[in-house]
Amino acid sequence: MIGVENLSIRDGKKHVKRLVLLSLTAVITSFTGVAGLNAASAEGGERKQQAVYAAANSESVRTSMETLQDWKKWTADHAYSLSSIQPEAAVKGKIPADRFKDLDMLKPLLHDKRIVFLGESSHGVAEFNLAKTRLIQFLHEEMGFNVLAFESGISNSMNVQGKISRLSAEQAMKDSIFGVWWAQETLPLFDYIKTTRNTDQPLLLAGFDIQQQGQFIDTSWLKDEKLAKQLAEAEKQLMNWGGSKDLKGYQKAKSDLIQTYEQVSAQVKQKEKALKTAYPDEPQIVKLMERALNERVRVVKEYVEINIKSNIEMENYDPTSFLKSMEWRDQAMLANLIWLATEVYPNEKFIVWGHNDHIRKSQSEVQGSPYPVKLMGELLPDEIKKYSYVLGLYMASGETADNMRNPMSVLPVKSGSIEDILGSRQSPYTFIDIRYRQNERGSSWMFEPRFAYSWGIMEESFVPRDQYDGLLLINKVKAPIYIK
Repeated sequence: MIGVENLSIRDGKKHVKRLVLLSLTAVITSFTGVAGLNAASAEGGERKQQAVYAAANSESVRTSMETLQDWKKWTADHAYSLSSIQPEAAVKGKIPADRFKDLDMLKPLLHDKRIVFLGESSHGVAEFNLAKTRLIQFLHEEMGFNVLAFESGISNSMNVQGKISRLSAEQAMKDSIFGVWWAQETLPLFDYIKTTRNTDQPLLLAGFDIQQQGQFIDTSWLKDEKLAKQLAEAEKQLMNWGGSKDLKGYQKAKSDLIQTYEQVSAQVKQKEKALKTAYPDEPQIVKLMERALNERVRVVKEYVEINIKSNIEMENYDPTSFLKSMEWRDQAMLANLIWLATEVYPNEKFIVWGHNDHIRKSQSEVQGSPYPVKLMGELLPDEIKKYSYVLGLYMASGETADNMRNPMSVLPVKSGSIEDILGSRQSPYTFIDIRYRQNERGSSWMFEPRFAYSWGIMEESFVPRDQYDGLLLINKVKAPIYIK
């Protein structure tokens, strides 16, 4: 991985610009205050492909035509075709079970799982949003997964869940999740969440990210106009500091920021009744608010300073602090997810929505990734991994979008790649389980390095079974219809 990092440094300005535009989720943009896209994140990157091409020529990944045909034939016989990715219509908060017959094969795979991770190779794919929404409906209706945790701010999702019955689906979407998912294709998910609100099995919304995503709380419960104004000003300053290069200036300012957040945090239990009145739809609002404010303090103390160092170092094409910020963020996301699962909703099963890079099991082993570090999925304790299922989503053709909503054409499928092998099913939507397969002649591709495209344009090489439990390939995709 050192060689890959050095290649990216030598690429200079062009590479760094791509790194900023294509980064996983809002590492930088969340602090820059981009108008109208407070969370249309800036996630990073593109590597020179020499390291990947070298791997392609090595014996470990060389594929003979005969072997490839064996793989394709076996996969065509053993993969499943989904009949649809369109979200189902709920009637009185329920969807008839016969609408999910094509997903019945998931029941034996997931019956003993507590967390199902739904990935995506790009944030900018309409069909991923649709497919994941339908999978969430199935997991909720048929398998009792009642908490949906987004790769978005813990505070923002808490804020929306606490008032979900008062908000429109569109407003709930915009207030809770990053702007990369503000799309027509995501709206059915929030319609569904609202539809389930008054049933005996509501789908609860949560977030586990620590990044700033605009003003994150309704301050009416404080009953203190002066402190509410201080908090609003602290949020504004924090946004600005995240995009700054003035490290000394921030170090002088951060004690006042910490003091403001700690003052607000001290009010939580004192104003518990008012807080519950402001957030009537979330019984756990006191725990969540304390956690959200404590996370803000941690961000002020540590994360923003790392971000500022990253801003400075990237001018010299040095990604050291950028990668450190990725590690810090994912460690915090993992801690929040575990906390939600053990302290807030200890008896519920979880669905997690995030980028493939965050959820896969051994991110640091992926060749060609811009992130040669351990991210959330790799850091997950073994006991939790045992009761989790990680589903990676990929695309074979069409058009995706980067995190600034710019369209990008998906590169042609390469022979012997994951997209090529799964495409042998010749289905618009192909699922295959990896976790419960044995290494045999037709399935051996799962156990050795294969190529796949991240974001539809960046070649990565990894052992599929080391990273995922299952794969879903969408044959043809398009960019989302974004909502401003």
